[in-house]
Amino acid sequence: MTTPRRSARRLVRRWWPVALAVPLGAAAGAGYAVVAHPSYSASAYVLVVPQNAGEAATATNFAQAYGRLAGQPQVLAAAAAETGHTLTDLGNLVHGTTSPDAPMIEITGTGTRAQEAAQTADAVARSLVSFANTSSRDTSVRLVTLAPAAAPDKPTTPSGSLDVAVGGAAGLLLGALVMMTRRRGDAEAPVAPGVPEAPEAPEATGPSAPRPRTEEAPARTAAGPAGKAAGKPAEKPGRAEKTADKPAGAAGAEAEPPAKEKAATGSAR
Repeated sequence: MTTPRRSARRLVRRWWPVALAVPLGAAAGAGYAVVAHPSYSASAYVLVVPQNAGEAATATNFAQAYGRLAGQPQVLAAAAAETGHTLTDLGNLVHGTTSPDAPMIEITGTGTRAQEAAQTADAVARSLVSFANTSSRDTSVRLVTLAPAAAPDKPTTPSGSLDVAVGGAAGLLLGALVMMTRRRGDAEAPVAPGVPEAPEAPEATGPSAPRPRTEEAPARTAAGPAGKAAGKPAEKPGRAEKTADKPAGAAGAEAEPPAKEKAATGSAR
C-alpha cells in the first residue's frame, strides 16, 4: 500500500467524527430554517424634546427612563386595546431601546406578518408619547413621534445562512467532543491478558570490586594456644567420628598424662 493512501486512511480513522458531524449539523440548521415560522420586526422612533433651551442632558436622561417604561402595563394598556393583544402578549412582542448619547427611543415590534409588526410598534409608540406628555409640566420635556414604523420586506428570522452556520458550528463542537472521548478511551484501555509484556532490558552492572587482602588472610597475631586454635583448620568429620566411638576409659587414659605432668611440676617446686 502506498504512503498517501495509508496517510488518508489514518486521517479518516482519526477525524471521522468531525467530518460526519459538521455536515449533519449544517443540514439540521437548513431544515430548521425551512420548517420554522417566519418572524418580522419593525421599529418606530420617539424623540424627547426639552421645553427649555440648553437642557439636552436632561432630555437624554428622560429618554433613558421612558425607554424602560415602554414595556410596562401602564404604557401598554392603550396599545393593547388598539391592537387586540393582551398585556402579556404585547409585552413579549415589543421592547424599547435607548442610546446613551441621544434623547431618542426606539420601539421595536414583532409579528408573524410584516404589517402586524409595524402596527404593533406604532401603537406602542403612540401610547408612550401620550403617557409621557401628561406629566410634561413636571418633567419639562415632551415626547414626539420622530418616525413611524415601516413594514419590513423580509423576515428577521429564520435566516438560512445564519442557521446553517450555527448548525455547522454545533456539529464541529460535537464531533470534537466525540473524538476527544475516543482518544481518552484508547489511552485508558487495559492491556489484554493474553498479550505478554515486553521483557525489560537487564541493568548494566560493572565488574565487582576485588576483595581486600586483609579480609582474606586470617589473623596470625594471636599468641598461645588460642592463636593456634584459631589458625588450625577444622578437623575432618571422619576423625571426629573415631574420637566419638572410643570408650570412656580410653578417653580417661588420654586425659591422665596431663595430670601426671602437673604432679611432677609440683614436686619439683
